[in-house]
Amino acid sequence: TGVADPESLFTSADPKLHANKQVVLHIVRDLLEANHWELADKYLTKEYIQHNPNVASGLDPVLKFFGSRTPTPIPDRTSWKTKVVSVTAEGDLVVVAFARENRDPRDPDKTYTTTWFDMWRIKDGKADEHWDPATIVTPGTAPAGR
Repeated sequence: TGVADPESLFTSADPKLHANKQVVLHIVRDLLEANHWELADKYLTKEYIQHNPNVASGLDPVLKFFGSRTPTPIPDRTSWKTKVVSVTAEGDLVVVAFARENRDPRDPDKTYTTTWFDMWRIKDGKADEHWDPATIVTPGTAPAGR
């Protein structure tokens, strides 16, 4: 399950790790949850390398993929819909694990909970590279991941 105050996980006593976690906090909360993609250039490099096979690398392709989503208010500390389980930072990498509920493909009336992760490499105060476990999706279906 996700924690009650996900923002509390995006901190560190180490100033560099704290700064890296704060970049990822804004990516997860402001961009991915609240869809404020007009802020993306504050948190993603222009060269952003994307390892999700459904999204091309570069800030412009990422904006094309996500940018048409309707923005919602940026949530406060305890009103996130995203269920953050853990945030780990080491060197220039930040990994966020999420609780994720999916439809059971064997029985569409049922769901199951699993873990999703996103990992970012931070360079000069912005995310420069991203990984997740997404697989290729059929056009016209919901994208893997977010």
